[in-house]
Amino acid sequence: MEKLNEKKGNGIALLPFLIFVFVYLISGIILQAQGVKMAFYQFPAPVAAGIGIIFSFILTKGSLDEKFDIFIKGCGDDNIIIMCIIYLLAGAFSTVSNAMGGVESAVNLGLTLIPAKFITVGIFIIAAFISISTGTSVGTILAIGPIAVQLVEKAGLNLPLVLGALVGGAMFGDNLSIISDTTIAATRTQGVSMKDKFRVNIGFALPAALVTILLLFMFGKPITVPESQEYVFNIVKVIPYIFVLIAAIAGINVFVVLTGGIIISGVIGFSYGSFKGLEFVQQIYSGFTGMFDIFLLSLLTGGLANMVSNGGGLDWLLHKINKKIKGKKSAQLGISALVSLTDAATANNTVSIIVSGQLSKEISRTHDVDPRKTASLLDTFSCIMQGLIPYGAQLLIAGSFTNGSVSPVQIVPYVWYCFILAVFAILSIVTPFGNGYLRRNS
Repeated sequence: MEKLNEKKGNGIALLPFLIFVFVYLISGIILQAQGVKMAFYQFPAPVAAGIGIIFSFILTKGSLDEKFDIFIKGCGDDNIIIMCIIYLLAGAFSTVSNAMGGVESAVNLGLTLIPAKFITVGIFIIAAFISISTGTSVGTILAIGPIAVQLVEKAGLNLPLVLGALVGGAMFGDNLSIISDTTIAATRTQGVSMKDKFRVNIGFALPAALVTILLLFMFGKPITVPESQEYVFNIVKVIPYIFVLIAAIAGINVFVVLTGGIIISGVIGFSYGSFKGLEFVQQIYSGFTGMFDIFLLSLLTGGLANMVSNGGGLDWLLHKINKKIKGKKSAQLGISALVSLTDAATANNTVSIIVSGQLSKEISRTHDVDPRKTASLLDTFSCIMQGLIPYGAQLLIAGSFTNGSVSPVQIVPYVWYCFILAVFAILSIVTPFGNGYLRRNS
């Protein structure tokens, strides 16, 4: 049988996938030029995928029934279905725990514990904890951003620096959280456990975070120390986040972890009067519906990818890429560049992982790259790029809190964590640094 990297495939079959990305990119550029807010998020990604699917049906050979069969098999792939169910549970946990006051308590607990003179470092650490607990960088920035701006005004701090620390901390958690949609997409496309991906990822993400904290400690000191304030929190309401984090790292099945987190949040919510009657189940359903876009996109791109692969599109692209790849290191660099460029085009780190996941899996399989490392690189470099593009949701939202006084472009140079993470991630590719877990468990 012909080896995978010897198949020349059919480049025309790749066209529907390129149309999907092109429509998504061009719509964002046009809307951005027209001054539309959050321009890259106005054209729904599932609709762009639908346009690509239509072209795929036109180009794929065979009867209409045969084409539908190929498409549906891609949508119903085991990894796609598992990924979608995890999305639903993650959305439910995040919504329920937030509704019972978990995010507010976690933020206020952090502000209480961290001295006012270390407020810049504190913003980074609090954002990292909230994001890794809730799995959402955007939600973290929305929760902490207004507080951060107020503290900056009182302390005479550099506003872009503090917002850069906020975005950096949010991306740290987004990258590592087991309930983040980026982690779910990266692990399912590569067929690895979240526990293993976390342990590989933290080998270079934690050193990057520590260096960032050191730099923020040195250069983020306030001119005047803000007066101490009393922040109201309830430590009990933080328990669901701690449970989910510890249970996931311990390797407990992710379905059990998330279901347990939802139940614990519900019990706490009822105990403190946050939920009454059917409000708990309504919040669960709200969490489900909040994940509809990414749920639908995963199904559609699964079907699209199967049609493109069946037509020889992925084989053609893999054949071209393999000519440039000389070994494991260049394969990992290629995967990192692929997901980074895709994120720059789509302004969505989860979409970029879903789009490039199958091809990255084939590259890593061909060049004997550990799939756990591939998953961590996909998640890491998508988050790095997402934290640095000024038209991404994270920087757009951070800049919106300043009423126009600071633009997203001005914040980019201060997202130190993303720059430092890129350096440490590349080091983990070209040197043994940060690969201790893989060496011990190869």
